[in-house]
Amino acid sequence: MSVRPVGATPAARRVAVLAVLAVLAALALAFGGYGLARADAGLTSRRATVDGVPLTEVRATGVAGRRPGVVITHGFAGSARLMRPIADTVARQGAIALLLDVAGHGANPARLPGAGRDAADSRATLEHDLSVAVAYLRTRPDVDPARIVLVGHSMGAGAVTRYAAGHPDVARTVAISLPDSEDLPEGRPDGLLLIVGGAEFPAFRDTAEAASRRGVGRRLVVVPGVEHVSVLFAGRTHDEVAAWVGGGGDPPRPLARLAPAGLLLLGFGLGFVPLATLLLGRRPRPSWPAAPTPAVLAVAASAAGLGALVGALAPTTRLPLAVGGHVTGFLLVTGVLLAAAARWWPLPAATSTPVPTAPVAHRAPVRSAVAAALLTGYAVTAVAVPIHLGFTAALPVGDRWWLLPVVAAACLVFLTGAELATAGRSWRYAAVSGIAVLALTASAVVGLAPGFVLLVVPLFAVLVGWQAAWAAVLRPTGAPRWLPALVGAALLAWPMATTLPLS
Repeated sequence: MSVRPVGATPAARRVAVLAVLAVLAALALAFGGYGLARADAGLTSRRATVDGVPLTEVRATGVAGRRPGVVITHGFAGSARLMRPIADTVARQGAIALLLDVAGHGANPARLPGAGRDAADSRATLEHDLSVAVAYLRTRPDVDPARIVLVGHSMGAGAVTRYAAGHPDVARTVAISLPDSEDLPEGRPDGLLLIVGGAEFPAFRDTAEAASRRGVGRRLVVVPGVEHVSVLFAGRTHDEVAAWVGGGGDPPRPLARLAPAGLLLLGFGLGFVPLATLLLGRRPRPSWPAAPTPAVLAVAASAAGLGALVGALAPTTRLPLAVGGHVTGFLLVTGVLLAAAARWWPLPAATSTPVPTAPVAHRAPVRSAVAAALLTGYAVTAVAVPIHLGFTAALPVGDRWWLLPVVAAACLVFLTGAELATAGRSWRYAAVSGIAVLALTASAVVGLAPGFVLLVVPLFAVLVGWQAAWAAVLRPTGAPRWLPALVGAALLAWPMATTLPLS
């Protein structure tokens, strides 16, 4: 015979779990904020906009005399903030680092013509922005004009190698994940370091190997176990860049910003559980009859397949958001099809009269509205602040302000359709979200979607999984059926609208 300890009721255990989660969230946020503050130790930065190009200058404190100047250019869908760890490493070697946001990226509100197609007008814009940055760096009184170094990633790697090939006064060049090198003159540029991730698409490694054989004074480094984005945060990458610039400074700290930002994400993620419970309470939710699982998954696969096909032809592809226009159309069409299937065929049970499993107390509409506003704001903060402070630019500028509600509306339609089609069953909801990710990937493989989708799908999958987890947290609170979709739309839309290039 067992005796339950006094106070060990289910309600008491829930309160204890929520308290633990709140404490863990607070600790993660505190340590994350402290880590981000410490990332700037020993460094100073200043921002300027020259001829429309946002520039960020990073240098170490206490270094005198003339020193190398290093211009750092990001890749497609990147930003100066994404390359900030490289700038920190360079500055700690005694050089002056200069980051730029090329047109359509980060803080630059201009559109990048032909974004993602490597067209002539796109190359001309990149060369203009890079020329502005190099010219600005040469005006710094403590920069040695004979020691100008260019560093670029992906699209930026192509831009810096082409620029250096035409400007022999560039001392050295670093190309990380160079996409192509066929149009480079034989043997130029001199002093070229090629870095490629061991887990990248084979074409990147083939390009790097071919380029390394077409000139003297070149070095090829394959960084094992990293792909197209994580190569920027690999210790080997930073060691090689530091040595190529000159070396001799403090050891690189490539995760000094990313790791604390990860703690912020963890803190916000954990904190959502007690916050949602505090705002909404906990009450039984009506049990909506659900169609058989095979029917739900079959309909989801059909809807996602048609969404990929129709989305490629939808007017949303004309949105000035490279890749994002296609994804917006895909989500919108898929969501409409899911909602239609739930309403008419073959999932009529998903919207039939709910069957409550217990008496359900109605929540005041005002409380639901306040909770929705606070939780949506929390979702925006949770995704925007860590990404912007520790990963890449995530604040809207220019056209992004009106693109944001358009993308959010498409996300809301998709998530509402998924909620209706699955009758709010969490694991089915997660499965439908996974099917959407697979369909988007397949559409890029067969050519319906831009090839760059394959590089952003992993991040998209993380966001989809994140919103599915938060939706599962909201359902036991008896939240209105539209609330998980609203909060999830904020999580999905904000990174899409603020990080994908304006085109």
